[in-house]
Amino acid sequence: MPKTNAISLLKQDHEKVKSLFDQFEKAKDSAKKKKIADEAIMELKVHATVEEEIFYPKVRAELEDDENLMNEAQEEHHVAKVLIAELEKRDVIDEVFEAKFIVLAENVRHHIKEEEGEMFPEVKKLDIDLEALGEEMTQRKEELQIEGVPASPEEAMVGK
Repeated sequence: MPKTNAISLLKQDHEKVKSLFDQFEKAKDSAKKKKIADEAIMELKVHATVEEEIFYPKVRAELEDDENLMNEAQEEHHVAKVLIAELEKRDVIDEVFEAKFIVLAENVRHHIKEEEGEMFPEVKKLDIDLEALGEEMTQRKEELQIEGVPASPEEAMVGK
C-alpha cells in the first residue's frame, strides 16, 4: 500500500463526507437518508478523533498560530460533535433530523474550506514529516473503524 501523507489523508476524508452530504440532500427515501447519515456520522467521528488525537497536537506544537486556526478548528469540532450526539439520539428521519443534518453538513463544509484553504497551507510550511504522520493517522483510523469511536464528553453531555 502506498504511503499517504497526513494532508492527503484528511482531504480524502473531506471528499468522502462532502459526497455523503450531497447524497443525503438528493435522497428521497427515509431509509436511504438514514443509511447515508449513519455513514457520514461514523466517518466524521473517526476523522475528528484522528485529527484531535494525532494531527492537531502535532501541528499545534510546531505552528505559531497568530490567526487562532487551531482553536477555531477545535471549536468547530465541538459544534459538530454536539450536533452528531443529538442526531444519534433520534431514530426517526423527520423534518428535525433532516434540518439538523443539513446544519451539520453546512458546518462541516465550512470547516473543510478553512482547513484546506488556511490551515493546510500553513502545515505544509512546518517541519513535520507528513508521511510518517499520515501512517500514524491511517493506523489509528483503522483501529477506530474496527473498535468503534469512544464517546466524547460532548456526547455524554447532550440530553442532560
